[in-house]
Amino acid sequence: MGTKIKLETSLPALGRAEAKVKRIIREVREDVAVIRERDPAARSDLEVLLLYSGLHALLAYRAAHALHEKEHYFSARLISQAARHLTGIEIHPGAKIGRGLFIDHGMAVVIGETAELGDNCTLYQGVTLGGTGKDVGKRHPTLGNNVMVGAGAKVLGPFTVGDNAKIAANAVVLKEVPANATAVGIPAKVVRRDGERMTDAADLDQIHIPDPVAQQLAELQRRVAELEKKEKERE
Repeated sequence: MGTKIKLETSLPALGRAEAKVKRIIREVREDVAVIRERDPAARSDLEVLLLYSGLHALLAYRAAHALHEKEHYFSARLISQAARHLTGIEIHPGAKIGRGLFIDHGMAVVIGETAELGDNCTLYQGVTLGGTGKDVGKRHPTLGNNVMVGAGAKVLGPFTVGDNAKIAANAVVLKEVPANATAVGIPAKVVRRDGERMTDAADLDQIHIPDPVAQQLAELQRRVAELEKKEKERE
């Protein structure tokens, strides 16, 4: 009788475990499909599973986040730090990440504790979703759905980047970016919104990206030329 009761009480646990395994398999398949869709260099599912550090970091994050949610903070950080050493990608277990995240190349990507990412976001190498050190509580940015953040960009502070926004490579974003907008430069400025150009800067396409250093040099050259012209006029 005791054995029968014990077996019957264990059946729900087995059912939950089976459902959990199925959910994990489904999530991994979705992750692989996302990478195959967005990365033309991905040639097979096996290659993605074995060789893509962004996928490995995301899988480790999910395990760490589950532990963090249950207040097993040390174990959660242990997993996240191990993943950081293996992949070069640091995702705090407390961050909230939606479905379909693609971290391309991945090296030196940092996602802070209170960062939130919507569905289908893309981050390139060197991206930081961090804080400024001036805020408490919510310290890191919130990204909407379908946001792309270019290589080396820094998004710093507890503000929102709207749905379908694009952040140019090496941009430093310190304030809110509206939905359907493109932000470029240091500090970043919105140069396009809802398909309409707001300045003379070009849209982001990961190839023809305005160089903020070159832009500053061009502005300095323009100012020097103006000063030289005024000096000649005085003479």
